[in-house]
Amino acid sequence: MGPVRVTAIASLTPLEELDADPFLVDSRGQHAMCARWAAEHGYVVARELLVRGLRPDHGVLWDGVRPGADLFVAPSLRVLERALSSVEEFTRECARRGVRVETIGRAEPSYDAEMKARVHRRLSLPTAGYDGR
Repeated sequence: MGPVRVTAIASLTPLEELDADPFLVDSRGQHAMCARWAAEHGYVVARELLVRGLRPDHGVLWDGVRPGADLFVAPSLRVLERALSSVEEFTRECARRGVRVETIGRAEPSYDAEMKARVHRRLSLPTAGYDGR
């Protein structure tokens, strides 16, 4: 059957919220947290979604998902709450389709001014070729 494929869910949060909630804005950091978790469990990240308020029945969530072989992961419940219109409906839909959903539940990183500046540059200069490093 092959390795478990993971769909990593990150929240699409406006750059304007960087000072108030940098982790929710830092989608790259959210996806990196999911990738580390997947690797620790011997799973493979097959897709990375960046969404906000997405309906639990939206096709982008379910495209190619295999019951019993795939799972969704997000860094935390609060990321899921921002990414999806209803975590409860999504959880029910996952159960109905035979797909697991996990939250990592690790502590979010603390963002200092330099980290916030890197996130800001990466998100505000994407067309200039800046990749956030």
